[in-house]
Amino acid sequence: MARSQDVREQIRAATDIVQIVGERVRLKRRGRQYVGLCPFHDERTPSFYVTPDRGSFKCFGCGKSGDVFGFVMEMDSMTFMDSMRSLAERAGIQIPQRGAGRHRAADFERND
Repeated sequence: MARSQDVREQIRAATDIVQIVGERVRLKRRGRQYVGLCPFHDERTPSFYVTPDRGSFKCFGCGKSGDVFGFVMEMDSMTFMDSMRSLAERAGIQIPQRGAGRHRAADFERND
């Protein structure tokens, strides 16, 4: 059975953060990054950046940042596990069951 860290990384690798964010934010390519108006606060000039190489987003206006899981969590008011399930479903990846129950969110947290 796959380790929970492996499943999280498999979902992250199969998910295009630019596509996910681009469904909610009009993004324009600027070098290696994409830029747009932040969906988390009102602004007139773009301060929201998506960096596909890192799989991350950052707003230099309000300070929100994170990965694709964090973006989905924030936009859809989801828990970490709900965001994982949503992204896994989109990518066609099954999250293995843990014993008779489900995985806990702590099973998927980083050990950095």
